[in-house]
Amino acid sequence: MLEETITHLRMTAPDQLRPGRPVESVRLRPTEDAALVRTLQDRMAAPHRWPGPAGSDREQWPVHPLRGRWLVADGTEPVGLVELAAGPDGRTELTAFGLVPERVGQGLGGHALTLAVRLAWEFRPQGGPVRGVRLHTSDLDHPHALPNCLGRGFRRYGVEVRQRTGG
Repeated sequence: MLEETITHLRMTAPDQLRPGRPVESVRLRPTEDAALVRTLQDRMAAPHRWPGPAGSDREQWPVHPLRGRWLVADGTEPVGLVELAAGPDGRTELTAFGLVPERVGQGLGGHALTLAVRLAWEFRPQGGPVRGVRLHTSDLDHPHALPNCLGRGFRRYGVEVRQRTGG
């Protein structure tokens, strides 16, 4: 068994975002390339012992009408992934966010998260206003993950400890 501490974070208004240092070469690009998404997810997850995508069946995972995926690209190179899911309550969740291990620690994460949060506030596959943005970090994530989220303006609204098999 592996013990994991999950920190639940939220932002309740777009003006709470505190942008990270801009990196002009970094952009988000929408993608429907399921194979590339799975490859990036696996590369991002490996150092942190993350489970598969949202615990879902990998064959079903790529197709969902209220979910969107974007590559974090540095120039033309995919260096990370953003996944958003729209909830029935008008809140958007960042269900995946990260960089591939070889690009962590190069000053890209703050700007990439800024772009992801801006996108989350605009993500409306059901129409209507976005009422909040949520995400969850784990103590198994990179040590900069939680400080990056807090630095961008997210606030804690809960912490839980889970027991996981594997790892």
